[in-house]
Amino acid sequence: MTNLIDIGANLMNPAFDGDRETVLERAAAAGVRTIIVTGSSIASSGEAIAFARSRSGCRATAGVHPHNAKEWDAAMLARLQELSLSDGAIEAVAAIGECGLDYNRNFSPPDAQRLCFEDQLALAARLGKPVFLHNRDASDDFFRILKQYRSELPGAVVHCFTGGESELEACLALDCYIGITGWVCDERRGGHLLPLLPKIPADRLLLETDAPYLLPRSLPRAQRGKSGRNEPCFLPHIAAFAAAALGKTPDQLAEETSANAVRLFGISPALVHHPEISYNS
Repeated sequence: MTNLIDIGANLMNPAFDGDRETVLERAAAAGVRTIIVTGSSIASSGEAIAFARSRSGCRATAGVHPHNAKEWDAAMLARLQELSLSDGAIEAVAAIGECGLDYNRNFSPPDAQRLCFEDQLALAARLGKPVFLHNRDASDDFFRILKQYRSELPGAVVHCFTGGESELEACLALDCYIGITGWVCDERRGGHLLPLLPKIPADRLLLETDAPYLLPRSLPRAQRGKSGRNEPCFLPHIAAFAAAALGKTPDQLAEETSANAVRLFGISPALVHHPEISYNS
């Protein structure tokens, strides 16, 4: 299986500090041709943009995760806009986010989360960028707010989708893409996603690892390593698992989901299909 796009990997996470380049090499060898590096704070967004600018096979998102919304203010909004418009960032930044709401853990007060979310949706609309979205146990407010901005946005993906059928229907009603991770490979927590996969239109499905999190539970133990860390090189396993549930070949699903990512994020098809592509500058 080749030409996969990992639409969400937290490569700036400290878990990768010791071997980030080797992780990229393993991804390329596994056929993961493009990685979108997730920004979840001002600091990590800046790092992700700089990282993506130096590697032809990477793009970045720029945003503030709801867990960090308690720090949000006008100065942070200005800084996020500055980062997204900095020299070379226009091409490197694939989307604004990770942004959204998380009422499961409430690391930030809900009112701060809502303000942070709305400001980033408005920023994405001004910049003409799609959004990379997070929703956990906050669907009423999440969809109410997103609906207000959706017509102004060129695209949206609800990343790491773990919801039920009603939430999926709400996402699709707003013409959102759906990001599926290794959660679907976990029969304990993600078994409910299997019957939902066929309900996702083929032109709205995206694949991601959310590395270093969500190591696929169905991955053979010999491949997992000692750390339990997820990596982009495991995306083909997620693709094969999802393809089997959909009655498709892994190559077919890889082509479909890569085409979707190209369309949503404005990635050059030549970049994805170039046989000599690497993550080196």
